[in-house]
Amino acid sequence: MLLLLPTRPCLALLPLLSVASLFAAPRFDLSTPGKIVRVADPQISPDGKSIVVLISRANFNQNRYDGTLTLVDPATKASRPLTRDRRGVSSPRWSPAGDQLAFLAPPAPGARPQIFVMPMNGGGDAWQVTKSPTGVQQFSWGPNGWLAYAAEDERPKKTGEERFNDSFEVGHSDFLMKEAPMPVHLWVVNSDLAAPARKLTSGSWTLPIVLPPSSPASPPVWSPDGKSIAIVKVAGPHTGDANKASLQIVDVATGAMRGVTGRTSDESQPIFSPDGTKLAFWSPRDRQSKNVNEIHIVDAKGGDAVSITRGLDRNIVRAIWMPDGKSLLVGGNDHTSTGLWLQPVTGAAAKKLTIGRTISGSFWVDVSVANTGAMAFTASDSARPAELYYMPSADAAPQRLTDLNAEVAAMDLGKAETVTWDAPDGFKADGVVTYPPGFDPAKKYPLVLYIHGGPRSASKQAFSPRAQLMAAKGWVIFEPNYRGSDNLGNAYQSAIWNDAGAGPGRDVMAGVDLLKKRGFVDESRMAVSGWSYGGYMTTWLLGNYPNVWKAAVAGAAVTDWLHQYDLGDANVRRGSAFGGSPYTGNRMQAYIDQSPITYAPKIKAPTLVLSNTGDYRVPVTQSYRLFRALEDNGVPTKFIAYPIGGHSPSDPVRMRDVDRRWIAWLGHYLDGSEASPSPSVGN
Repeated sequence: MLLLLPTRPCLALLPLLSVASLFAAPRFDLSTPGKIVRVADPQISPDGKSIVVLISRANFNQNRYDGTLTLVDPATKASRPLTRDRRGVSSPRWSPAGDQLAFLAPPAPGARPQIFVMPMNGGGDAWQVTKSPTGVQQFSWGPNGWLAYAAEDERPKKTGEERFNDSFEVGHSDFLMKEAPMPVHLWVVNSDLAAPARKLTSGSWTLPIVLPPSSPASPPVWSPDGKSIAIVKVAGPHTGDANKASLQIVDVATGAMRGVTGRTSDESQPIFSPDGTKLAFWSPRDRQSKNVNEIHIVDAKGGDAVSITRGLDRNIVRAIWMPDGKSLLVGGNDHTSTGLWLQPVTGAAAKKLTIGRTISGSFWVDVSVANTGAMAFTASDSARPAELYYMPSADAAPQRLTDLNAEVAAMDLGKAETVTWDAPDGFKADGVVTYPPGFDPAKKYPLVLYIHGGPRSASKQAFSPRAQLMAAKGWVIFEPNYRGSDNLGNAYQSAIWNDAGAGPGRDVMAGVDLLKKRGFVDESRMAVSGWSYGGYMTTWLLGNYPNVWKAAVAGAAVTDWLHQYDLGDANVRRGSAFGGSPYTGNRMQAYIDQSPITYAPKIKAPTLVLSNTGDYRVPVTQSYRLFRALEDNGVPTKFIAYPIGGHSPSDPVRMRDVDRRWIAWLGHYLDGSEASPSPSVGN
């Protein structure tokens, strides 16, 4: 008689499988971006022994990011919070002696930011230094406890019937303005409050005013002897006039002001050399806005400026004097990472530092240098969100001081790599590809383009939450760098001049062809997406390569260059990209030919349109035009607007909503895995 063996051994495997599944690394999902801890604005103490950094976490219940200034010891990696339950803290800055720390914070909920100072010797709480009715925009320390700061002028008080007269003169500002902008001027105050704050400058001109995303506004910078302050004077407070900017030196005792170079445009971010004899500052190559930004040196007494970074051939967006005054630490995008170089003042060949990761910063490089030459910076790679790093010297290996994002780094993430290809017109382009977890090159995958904005920016091997989110859906994500990107030198960056879409489009499609040749792309399931100029490239590719795409997401998309010129915050400055105004000469046709809305009737791919209603950078009118064109031509579409200001949602709840809609739309059309996004379809 045949006896059947019991099946217990098979049953015994079940608990083992369950246990194994418990230890499987989780996938990135819609909840993950909100778990990422933000680490930013590291400030190393003058002696190099301490670092203050801003650490922020998402607060979904209050729909904000709560930040804490945290003190980190590089020697032990120990940390402790310096601020508790204080909302809106930002801009920590050490005093020259390292005995005090200043920062910005509102004194009460809803109030405007003011300067606070706290002792760093262990005694006493922070005290409020300024009481500016309009708040403090930026500040810097000077010798002997003095602070210089920038504050907007108060509006004139109206009385009687004039209280109801709210007319204002329109200038070179965005179409959302409801009142004339006020200039920002320079003030000084002592941290010990021994005397009231004193205003040093006045007039219809202004200190720099910037709207994000952008590099930070140039702060006032003290000379080492404390007798003068270097500032940037802008012709007026209208954002379209922001390029009319020149270096000035203000005498602290009298308020007298003098120019430095004799130029009246395209100068920013001055910094005194350690001995006070020179100024380093930003200005585009040959004073042409299409070119890379270079670091120039000029005698502090005045004279002609000389570029010292021409040999680097990179768009430099940070410069810090090294303690010996013989070189500067400069930084900018370099291929698919950021580069840091020691650049001699003489203009001799720069020395590139070994960082091994991508330093954080939006149009900026988030790094600081101590009097000892030690450095602190925040950086990420494709497998870990930003953390705080430290280098005791320029030749040392970076040391990671924090482990705030260990939970995310331990996830089953998509691996990323840099790819390069031969682009048209003799260029060598690059980009980043993120593969889905468990990627098998023998299989076919949907391909999603996620195109960066700017265009003066770059896709890098930094941690990209949205790329990881899409890769977790089983898609290959391609982030191409097209001409106009600032990571490959002046020729590549400036090649976008009067060629906003066609040339960059060919660069992108050449990269797509490279990936298709590798055999893992399902050519029937390709999507394109992006925000801002990434939205521009999305809509350009949709209309000029209409048979390629299965679906698209166009966020804050530039679709009409006339709207950008007339209505956006940069307005008339946009003309430099086309050689001048569309209303003079014979340039109107170029604006029309390079506007994606011109080709909108050719679009076939279902397209999700996203925008803030209060977007000053890319007016929401452009998204309305795209939406109407798609509807009228029977293309499945949906237009989601956020009733807030700014160029993109920055609060955690709306950012999560953008991700959710982005993924749902692409998921529905690429693989049917998501619920129907209920598109609006024209009759």
